Amino acid sequence: MFDRLEIKVLPPGPRFPAQLRFWVNGEDVIEEAIGEGGRGPYTADALPADRPSPLRATGEARRLELGEPDCTGGCCGFLTVAVQRFGKIVQWSDWEVPWVAHTSMPHPPPELHFDASQYDAEVARAEADRGWQVHP
Repeated sequence: MFDRLEIKVLPPGPRFPAQLRFWVNGEDVIEEAIGEGGRGPYTADALPADRPSPLRATGEARRLELGEPDCTGGCCGFLTVAVQRFGKIVQWSDWEVPWVAHTSMPHPPPELHFDASQYDAEVARAEADRGWQVHP
């Protein structure tokens, strides 16, 4: 059975621009790995208008930053994952989890396997939805 990805956009707030959250099988990956107060990547960086999203999976593994603690990734590290396509499967593996002082040792999420067509459709849906953009 495959894991299921949902990409959600959090609206901009007083301190930060719009950011992404990644829900896998109904669980917020960032909150599960980092805890409350963790942030996802800025939507403008993860879903750029002028090029394909870095979330797109290819046959070559690449490391993506999916989140950071409230104190910033420069302090405690980033939540990162290696993303790679293997035919009809997209794999998230080799997690790196930031160490956050108020938690015990970090526990990386398990290796995840997505049906490539569902994964591609979700990334394409997120790329096409530009409702998060703030226009003056």
